[in-house]
Amino acid sequence: MAPAAEAFVLAWGDLGGQWGVNRSIAQIHAYLYLQGEPVTADRIATVFGMARSNVSTSLRELMAWNLVRRVPVRGERRDHFEAETDVWEIAARIAEGRKAREIDPALAALRAAVARADEGTTPLERTRLEAMLAFTEDLDRWYGQVLSLPRSKLEAILRLGGRIAALLPSGRRGGGDARGG
Repeated sequence: MAPAAEAFVLAWGDLGGQWGVNRSIAQIHAYLYLQGEPVTADRIATVFGMARSNVSTSLRELMAWNLVRRVPVRGERRDHFEAETDVWEIAARIAEGRKAREIDPALAALRAAVARADEGTTPLERTRLEAMLAFTEDLDRWYGQVLSLPRSKLEAILRLGGRIAALLPSGRRGGGDARGG
């Protein structure tokens, strides 16, 4: 691997650990992302000095996230793998996976807590639970709306960054609201 590629693969692995993803899974993803052609699991095992079983487990995890796919190669009997290379698709798939693993269970837990809030819950506790639920529902709704936007609009929003606030009516900044903050 070229020094720049190796630095990226190692850094991506470290970042994966911070995101809650096994380091080797993140490194394999980065390696496949940089490749110009499909790669066998045996080749990946050789490059990383990993057991073939660990590579297979990592590839299954990456396929579950829809970041890597198995591809046929003419004249080859062994499986080959390639990563999604469209950065927008990668970001969308990771966001989708994180939403399913983090936001959806949080919504279910908050909805259950609010539904049971009359069982000895103080008014303050109920207000704060409702505020947290409202925020999480807003976040979930926003996520769905953003994903439905055409890529050109998403790119424009990303380029605007904080300047997008100039397009909005002014209002109170920061702090809580009437829902308990």
